[in-house]
Amino acid sequence: MTDKELYQNYPNYLDQEVTLEGWIKNHRKQKDFGFISFSDGTFFTPIQIVYDNNLADFDDIQKYHIGSSVQVVGKVVKSPKDSQPFEIQATSICLIGDCPEDYPIQPKKHTREFLREQAYLRPRTNLFQAVFQIRSKASFAIHDYFQQRDYVYFHAPLITASDCEGAGEMFHVTTLNLENIPKNKDGSVDYTQDFFNKAASLTVSGQLQAETFALAYKKTYTFGPTFRAENSNTKTHASEFWMIEPEIAFCDLDGDMDIMEDMLKYVVQYVLDHCPEELKFLDSFVEKGLIDKLQNLISKKAVRITHQEAIKILKDSGKKFEFMPEYGEDLAREHEKYLTEEKYHAPVFVYDWPKDIKAFYMRVNDDAKTVAAVDLLVPGSGELMGGSQREERYDVLLKRMQEMHVGTEELDWYLKLRQYGGCPHSGFGMGFERLIMYLTGVENIRDVLPYPRTPGNCDF
Repeated sequence: MTDKELYQNYPNYLDQEVTLEGWIKNHRKQKDFGFISFSDGTFFTPIQIVYDNNLADFDDIQKYHIGSSVQVVGKVVKSPKDSQPFEIQATSICLIGDCPEDYPIQPKKHTREFLREQAYLRPRTNLFQAVFQIRSKASFAIHDYFQQRDYVYFHAPLITASDCEGAGEMFHVTTLNLENIPKNKDGSVDYTQDFFNKAASLTVSGQLQAETFALAYKKTYTFGPTFRAENSNTKTHASEFWMIEPEIAFCDLDGDMDIMEDMLKYVVQYVLDHCPEELKFLDSFVEKGLIDKLQNLISKKAVRITHQEAIKILKDSGKKFEFMPEYGEDLAREHEKYLTEEKYHAPVFVYDWPKDIKAFYMRVNDDAKTVAAVDLLVPGSGELMGGSQREERYDVLLKRMQEMHVGTEELDWYLKLRQYGGCPHSGFGMGFERLIMYLTGVENIRDVLPYPRTPGNCDF
């Protein structure tokens, strides 16, 4: 039996004997009895095990250390405490795997920095049990949303020869001898001697390849790891992270925004429904008002304003910003905060962005100054998702790529997609870790990734 099965059906097990297997989270010992806080990881709230000196191996049980794995056999009885519905009156507690007294995860407050150094053990703590359970449920909810709506799940390649974002911050993949790199006569690297006979890197996005599947299946999505070799040490950047990237054929920017809002609300509602104990803990100890924040997101219809309208609203607000908003420039975090938390008190779509600050694949609007791009800003977080209608016109896309010095030869297949039965299509991307930070209130991306990869850190 699991903790979850017992918690969900404990009235049916009262006065019955059950067998549980899990770990000791805490152990309080008295002269003639003891209390073990027990968990097998299947339910957030631990179970209290009560034992006394009637057990033949009472003295041995009293020596069991925190962190040890045990098998417990006992009777389910109603708890005398209002804080818990039941407890286990043990008839047998068998040690399966011992644990030394210097076990790092003792029942006390640990800093998150310390727990990052113990990343292989931190899922046993309350905070990370909550975070990674929510990560698991949110992951399933994303697949559930798209699968229910007949999207094809596409596995984008992790090794690629194209840079989707054009930023050049990519990890190189090579089998060349780094101690003796082959060179051409002009001093450049001779990639013809490399594994793929050309330069290759870890992907920064599966979007371009996903577009090819959208033009075959109409609706597709990727959900997998992506990589950025960006030397950034902020709380929101990691070198390896997961992205959700849907692509939809015959869909314009308005339809794209409809899907972005619908998907986000579906995932948030799923987590609210399936992780109540975890969210209650996080609401109490990580972010006060977390549950209200998530419920408000679901209840509020997202506002839609153009980038030009957003800048005008910010300029006319009378508020003194550290970075003054300007037409043609990106929004700062303080601007996003004002729009979502002071002006509208709701999620906000900002669309039709200046083309000079956006990627080559975004559709150029009729004004030739903006592109059909959109960011979704949410209260308490800022930008959470970004998307666009893709440029389906061959000549316009070619011109944009040339203007932005994007290699047309290596992306010849992407251009041809516009010639071979092309159509209007749209899509968006959402960093999964950014979503988990929003759902949990945890502010550092290193604490929502099981084993974070950041500059200078590649442990475990």
